[in-house]
Parts: sequence; C-alpha cells; structure tokens
Amino acid sequence: MPQVKRKVSGLTVQVYSLTGRAAGTMSLPKEIFGAKVNKKLLSQMARVYLNNRKTLPGSTKTRGQVEGSSAKIYRQKGTGRARHGSIRANLFVGGGIVFGPTPRKVVLDFPKKMKKAALISAFSDKLTEKKVLGLSGVEKSSGKTKEFALLLNKLPDANKGTLILTDKKIDNVLRAVKNLSGVSVLSVEAINAYEVLKHDLLLLTKEAVEKLK
Repeated sequence: MPQVKRKVSGLTVQVYSLTGRAAGTMSLPKEIFGAKVNKKLLSQMARVYLNNRKTLPGSTKTRGQVEGSSAKIYRQKGTGRARHGSIRANLFVGGGIVFGPTPRKVVLDFPKKMKKAALISAFSDKLTEKKVLGLSGVEKSSGKTKEFALLLNKLPDANKGTLILTDKKIDNVLRAVKNLSGVSVLSVEAINAYEVLKHDLLLLTKEAVEKLK
C-alpha cells in the first residue's frame, strides 16, 4: 500500500484521519515544540528514568540467618586446628555470606522543572526530525485493531514505533492498539520525555495539544 508523504512546515504539521486521509493541518505551540533541544538534559532524563524502573532483587543470608547449630564446633585449644566458634561461619559450606547483596531499589531524583524542560526538549526534537503528525477522529474509533493497523500502514515510519498522544484515556483506542507491536497510547497526564524519545513517530490529537498548553 502506498505511503502518505509527510508535510511539515515550521510549526505546522499534517493531520490525518483514522482512514489515513489528509484532514488539514495543525499549528503547534512554539513554547512546546519550538524550543532549543537540550541533548544533555535528555540524556540525564533517560538515565534517571531507566534507573528508577530498575530493581535489584539479589539476596543472600548472613551467618545470623542461615540454619545451623550455635554451639562451638570443637574445643578452643589442643586440636591443632584453627579456632572456630560456629558452623554457620562463612568459611564452612552452608555458612553465611559476608557482604552479600540484599534487595534494594536506588531512586534518583529529577526535579519537576527539569522534567518539564526535558519534555519540551523531547517534543521539539521530534518536530525537528519531522516525526510529528496530527490525528483526528480518535474519539470515533471502533476499537478494532484492523482500523489502526491500516492507518499505520499508510503513515511513514509508523512501523518503527508510534506513540499516540490523547487528551484523556480513550478505552476504544487502548483496546485497538493493544495487539499492535511498538504502538503505545498515552494521555497528556501520563506523558514523559522518555516515552516521546522511545517512539519514532508521534501522533497528536488536537485536544492533546490544547491540553499541553
């Protein structure tokens, strides 16, 4: 199926309907999509985001947690062997582990002002790369996967990863893209810079843009 050519001029992007047909254009706010891209901030944001999603589940037991007698294993002197006080010491098989890992989660802080700046940089970066399109009629979605599969086949780069940004949660849209690989739907409240950068193509509804302002 032939692909639709993307038309982007400045802060204006092409809008498409759910059938993949051109449905006019949409102007984007300069304060969100026309800002200077801060690559270092985006890199820092990605590191913080990925770190905060990671858990460290490794766990070992110390000599006070393993099973075993607490009695002295043999007398202190006269045996010719080294002095030991417990069979649960780390030197013995089945003994405790010294300085072993314990389950933990390391959380890095990312101030709200930096989150906002990173999100604006991510949006601006996407528009600079001409990877932003408008989408209309999502509220009329039937909820069928086939509908969005046909739409994405008509849009360039959509198969490399697409993020659909809506102003609110729309159950029909979520159900429709659930089985489409690389396609995500997020509302404005849930958006973050990492999700914007993670996907190759960004589809915006007019209502989402208004809410972003």
